[in-house]
Amino acid sequence: MKDNIKSARRRMLKLGGAALAMIPVMALSGRTYAATNAAMRASFKYQDKPAGDKACRGCVQFVPGKTAKALGGCKIYPGDTEISPNGYCTAWVAAPKK
Repeated sequence: MKDNIKSARRRMLKLGGAALAMIPVMALSGRTYAATNAAMRASFKYQDKPAGDKACRGCVQFVPGKTAKALGGCKIYPGDTEISPNGYCTAWVAAPKK
């Protein structure tokens, strides 16, 4: 019985150590791939082109990318890093004028 407990404890420690070792690997690999939130995009009818003068770059929810033309994010779409500044969705709200 005591050997079973020691064996189970060793197995748990090995798996726990492997899981901890994978955290930095997963974090670094996650940064290399862009992500989209397809369910949210579909529910808000996101499109990569503007609707008249309404474009993501003029929306209060838009989070700009590194440059003006780079893909950015949206406060409404968690985890989505491929929002076009020229895109549009039904959640569009005009950003206040500066």
